[in-house]
Amino acid sequence: MAKQDYYDLLGVAKSASADELKKAFRKLAMKYHPDRNPGSKDAEHKFKEINEAYDVLRDDQKRAAYDRYGHAAFENGAGRAGGGMGGFDFHFGGGGFADIFDEMFGEFMGGRRSQSSGSRGSDLRYNLEINLEDAFQGKQAQVRVPTSAVCDTCGGSGAASGAAPVTCTTCNGTGQVRTQQGFFTIQRTCPSCGGSGKVIKDPCRTCSGTGRVRREKTLQVNIPAGVEDGTRIRLAGEGEAGLRGAPPGDLYIFLAVAPHRLFQRDGTDIHCRVPIPMTTAALGGSIEVPTIDGSRARITIPAGTQSGHQFRLKGKGMSVLRSPARGDMYVQALVETPINLTRKQQDLLKEFEKAGNQSGHQPESEGFFAKVREFFEDLRD
Repeated sequence: MAKQDYYDLLGVAKSASADELKKAFRKLAMKYHPDRNPGSKDAEHKFKEINEAYDVLRDDQKRAAYDRYGHAAFENGAGRAGGGMGGFDFHFGGGGFADIFDEMFGEFMGGRRSQSSGSRGSDLRYNLEINLEDAFQGKQAQVRVPTSAVCDTCGGSGAASGAAPVTCTTCNGTGQVRTQQGFFTIQRTCPSCGGSGKVIKDPCRTCSGTGRVRREKTLQVNIPAGVEDGTRIRLAGEGEAGLRGAPPGDLYIFLAVAPHRLFQRDGTDIHCRVPIPMTTAALGGSIEVPTIDGSRARITIPAGTQSGHQFRLKGKGMSVLRSPARGDMYVQALVETPINLTRKQQDLLKEFEKAGNQSGHQPESEGFFAKVREFFEDLRD
């Protein structure tokens, strides 16, 4: 499908001035901006078209080429960047879309975007191990983090006392340099100032002109109740200081919950394996178990309890993050076989064995060996 004429796209005459082009583009860009038309493919396509048109017509050399050759001036390799729409690249010619956005939407969003004086500080990661009780009830933890902080001597500017960064003469403070190649202009980051637009003639001796120094700082971290292993907590602005006054990075606290000597966690539930004397399991009784909140709970053991039987304690599990609710606790019975028996105890067990050879006393073993007999009978058939 033939591409629409750039002047028609912007709704201006071929004799339109730079101000008229800018005004027309601003109006259309605000109308079709993706933020104002979420999910609309038509608006997104239109937004790209008007950006392509304005990027060409705002540049005198490209506009002259377009007026003479039309769209053919940018086809068949003449400026095709391999991306965008019909070879259009958001970084082709001048500053491309970046410059357009800076000129137009910097004002639309409440003023021109300010030129950063350096690079944003790096984000930091801190691994913090807590125990299960801390994960249950939450805590205020104190961490010591080695990082880059703003230099107190120069206040982060990187310049010596009494001095100040000066405008870079290579790029005249824009942070970008341009080179001409035929109809097109290629823009790159200024090699002299690194894109900041400023250079420091007299650097601070404390930080060597970077505006930051190595320092260890102590921070308080609020760990909410109910956190799980691998939870990430973000402390905005507590990462490394930016270069020469640029914004700092963030600090991310990664939590690891240490294994507990009594409890095993499963989401919001807690499991605990409790050994039960053989006599209690056979005759019935009660046991007392600890809970994660530091209290105790009593469990009634019915007569004939087998190993692996679970008892549920509702609402005795872990805290639920950002909720007053709690999970459950499951107590698994492990029937313990006695060892190191005295002669009398051995005689009593033998007497018990002789008196207990009746059907129904040992349902698990009776059922298992019944299946074994059936298995071998099937093999003989």
